[in-house]
Amino acid sequence: DHPLNYIIGLLSRKWTKDHPLNYIISLLSRPVSTRLQLHEQALFCYYDAFLTLVELKTYKEALTQACWIEAMQEEIHEFERLKVWELVPRPDKVLVITLKWIYKVKLDELGGILKNKARLVARGYRQEEGIDFEESFAPVARLEAIKNFLAFAAQKNMVVYQMDVKTAFLNGTLRE
Repeated sequence: DHPLNYIIGLLSRKWTKDHPLNYIISLLSRPVSTRLQLHEQALFCYYDAFLTLVELKTYKEALTQACWIEAMQEEIHEFERLKVWELVPRPDKVLVITLKWIYKVKLDELGGILKNKARLVARGYRQEEGIDFEESFAPVARLEAIKNFLAFAAQKNMVVYQMDVKTAFLNGTLRE
């Protein structure tokens, strides 16, 4: 056996490989698509992806897109489910802390869109000392604590997994 015969045998097998029929023939029940139709579908996908990748700044902008309205409804539903607040009459002579919607697009590791996330947050900078200054509106974890944790995990060659809790509150209780 000559080594050249072995190489020629490999090359000929590459070109005569049998592919499964479903790779070649698509579903017979599916209507035929022209190249123009496929191009239009691709443009629509690009358009849809572009719309959802834009992180909005205002509530008014969010009301123009169904995906953001759905994200806001999901956040409010979680508040109701967890009994985060109850509506009370506004007290006299008290500066009420207002709320603001924050809009974020969650991406996977490849940059694909996982979901649109709307968070309703308190504007803590409007608090007044002596009235409502003792109320705390803090993130669940401080940035320094996260940095220390990641440095420790890297030093010990530990594997760190990330998770997202729909609505996490400081000292809150989580249920499965």
